[in-house]
Amino acid sequence: MNVAEQLQQVRERIAAACARAGRDAGEVVLVAVTKTHPAEIVREALAAGQLDFGENYVQELVAKHDAVGEGPRWHYIGHLQRNKVKHVAPWVHLIHTVDALPLAEEIDKRAAAYERHIGVLVQVNVAGEEQKSGCAPDVVAGLLRAASALPHLELRGLMTMPPFWPAEQVRPFFRALRELRERLRGETGLPLPELSMGMSADFEVAVEEGATMVRVGTAIFGAR
Repeated sequence: MNVAEQLQQVRERIAAACARAGRDAGEVVLVAVTKTHPAEIVREALAAGQLDFGENYVQELVAKHDAVGEGPRWHYIGHLQRNKVKHVAPWVHLIHTVDALPLAEEIDKRAAAYERHIGVLVQVNVAGEEQKSGCAPDVVAGLLRAASALPHLELRGLMTMPPFWPAEQVRPFFRALRELRERLRGETGLPLPELSMGMSADFEVAVEEGATMVRVGTAIFGAR
């Protein structure tokens, strides 16, 4: 199958997962992850109606943004160093991986310089894996409160990456992020509309558990 056909298949799987959960498929944004694939793949997906694209590395994101030009909404989904924020601040749509206040402050500063607001998600290490980025669930409320005072940040919600286990085994981590979001809404008064969770191996389970964004690469573009 080509990229358009694979995209359509993934969209149908998202719609089926929404139907099982009694949700509207329009509630879920598909972020097509183009990591290690060429810019031409982005153009091909754009032509098939895909709007949102994700990258894990700043250098690769900048290169593809420059090569493709206007059209995509770019999501940064990898670990972000503060000294790299300036490279994406003029145009990035959403940063999924804010896990500390100094990073949030740097994004706010760079956004102010370009007179824009940058959407961010707080990355939560729900499973407590030492090798994974993200803050512990018990410190998220404090980070949200501090970050909500930054005038050029738009706090959009939470993101997580569960262990690389079979889909049904990671369902509890997706559920835990959704439940954490509900608790944080009450504690902070922030709406936190987005839950970014689920990748190629488990996005259907994530959707059933409340994901509003899924980050899918291999199921669309094939193995890297």
